[in-house]
Amino acid sequence: MGKIIVEQGDITTYDVDAIVNAANASLLGGGGVDGAIHRAAGPGLVEECRMLGGCRTGEAKITGGHDLKARYVIHTVGPVWHGGDDGEAEKLELCYNNALQLAAAHDCRTIAFPSISTGVYGFPADKAARIAITTVRHLLPGLPAIDSVYMVAFSRDAEALLNHALKEG
Repeated sequence: MGKIIVEQGDITTYDVDAIVNAANASLLGGGGVDGAIHRAAGPGLVEECRMLGGCRTGEAKITGGHDLKARYVIHTVGPVWHGGDDGEAEKLELCYNNALQLAAAHDCRTIAFPSISTGVYGFPADKAARIAITTVRHLLPGLPAIDSVYMVAFSRDAEALLNHALKEG
């Protein structure tokens, strides 16, 4: 069974089969991790994304990695936090589920995730960390081709939340 590894780092530098982009619905770049991935991948990424026709919340779409070390970028659109009564948790679970399923379908053995929806989308970081770890841990036994899932935290605080969620479960 694959392992979950929590690290603080810059997801754009990871040498893995796929990195996950916490994208907006247009897939054409934005702020935060989305903007960082687009800048690091170069102009070919936005050109490829233009052909995908956007992405709905919870869905995932895949492109090449372009100038990144990663072979692929898996784009997923997380939910905007509206207080927790608008299906946000279920939509966030779908992001991790669909990204992992897409990675497995493309023979990815290693994948790196950012903390989806915790930036400008406002999802509480502690809740998002628990959902991320629980969802990935639940799915890995059914995806034997995936060896390693990196949960890449941008800050020490986010890393601590992910490690706490990993130890809880």
